[in-house]
Amino acid sequence: SNKNGSVITEFILLGLTNRRELQPLLFVLFLAVYFVTLIGNLGMIVLIRLDSRLHTPMYLFLTNLAFVDLCYTSNATPQMLTNFLSEKKTISFAGCFTQCYLFIALLLTELYMLTAMAYDRFVAICNPLRYSVKMSRKICISLAAFPYVYGFSDGLFQAILTFHLSFCKSNVINHFYCADPPLIKLSCSDTNIKEHAMLILSNSLSIILVSYVFIIAAILHINSAEGRHKAFSTCGSHMMAVTLFYGTLFCLYVRPPTDKTAEESKIIAVFYTFVSPMLNPMTYSLWNKDVKRALKNVLRRNMAS
Repeated sequence: SNKNGSVITEFILLGLTNRRELQPLLFVLFLAVYFVTLIGNLGMIVLIRLDSRLHTPMYLFLTNLAFVDLCYTSNATPQMLTNFLSEKKTISFAGCFTQCYLFIALLLTELYMLTAMAYDRFVAICNPLRYSVKMSRKICISLAAFPYVYGFSDGLFQAILTFHLSFCKSNVINHFYCADPPLIKLSCSDTNIKEHAMLILSNSLSIILVSYVFIIAAILHINSAEGRHKAFSTCGSHMMAVTLFYGTLFCLYVRPPTDKTAEESKIIAVFYTFVSPMLNPMTYSLWNKDVKRALKNVLRRNMAS
């Protein structure tokens, strides 16, 4: 509800820019990015399913990462594309809640999926002889399932915390989707609990960072240069994905929301909402001999048939 007692039933999303002449151009650009993201991630999932040599723990996590990326970008894109072309840039209260919930849930799922992948790489490099025991089918399925369970339950808690605030300042969100930080700015209730909950979110970063310190230390202890190179190449793509995703997120969630940062945070959000899910399949396939080989095999089979 807002200060004159009326209940807010919808929000207005200001979008990326208020410059009318840029809207059609941005529509085409983001539609193209969305298209590439869909093809890249769906292609990755199909390729991993088709090639039996890719049925290993690492690719189980990669399939899940691609799936989360698909859902993640599909949560924000349709609404944003519609807004580029429409005069009325509104979203219902329920729609906003759903978008905010899915956003946080998928964000957390992706964070912990990347953590599970870091653990997988850690075991592969630091304890290769016990890898098949430590990464048994049961353990892998648990490690892949945990991010969803945690993400969607904590996401619900976070979204309820946000929508329990009373929005009295206005119903205009200076963003292209219903995001936490700009929603908190519209609130006139005490946002301390909510801000603490968001800080806990950035703590999962330290889990990944710690596992990478161990991985790098272990790699540096490998005697042969070839062994070191092979170990770094297994982790290279993952490190790139993590850096891109976390770097941008960290910038967004760690700073206090002010007007000047509202514009910056939209640019940062573009990175982890659109650029990161689009680049992930490319990052993993360009760095990866197995994926390249699987792709060649599939193409060869199709050519032959």
